[in-house]
Amino acid sequence: MIPSKSKKNLEATIEEIRKFSFSYLEKYSSSRQQLRTYLLKKFFKSSNSYVAKSELLTLIDIVISDLEKNKFISDKFYSQSKIKKFIKKGYSLNKIRNYLINKGINEKYIKDSISKINLEETDQDFFSAIKTCKKRRIGPNREEDNRILFYKKDMSILARSGFNNETSKKVLDLSKKDYKKLFKLF
Repeated sequence: MIPSKSKKNLEATIEEIRKFSFSYLEKYSSSRQQLRTYLLKKFFKSSNSYVAKSELLTLIDIVISDLEKNKFISDKFYSQSKIKKFIKKGYSLNKIRNYLINKGINEKYIKDSISKINLEETDQDFFSAIKTCKKRRIGPNREEDNRILFYKKDMSILARSGFNNETSKKVLDLSKKDYKKLFKLF
């Protein structure tokens, strides 16, 4: 049986964890793993050291599961919103996938969100690569005389942005006229 003194401490700790989570969620959209990491760091920085680390992890998981039940956080919604945001910015699907994996999103939610995007768009990476060319002023956006000189550099820029070799070549080999037609579609 838990003594009343420690039970009060646990209830106070849970309430403090809830306050930290609500203040964080007011400012930022968060995944489950991000919130868990934030709460661990925040709680260790605070002066309350009367709870053991293993108990703290359990309490944080309880609070997070309660937040998920009340739909304050949802990894599914988080992955869908981030994918839409990054596609508008012109990120490749590989770069988006890696970002979400680093944020602790379940692979199931990532696959579902990306498959929805692939159903809506025929070749999402191609259009994202065009946006990247526009933003970075590379490929078809360069002067015709400089395109051949900077071809390898442009390929490496697109590769670092997460586009595969085939997509990069397809975008870089576009004529200026076709590029402008495609960009007007956005």
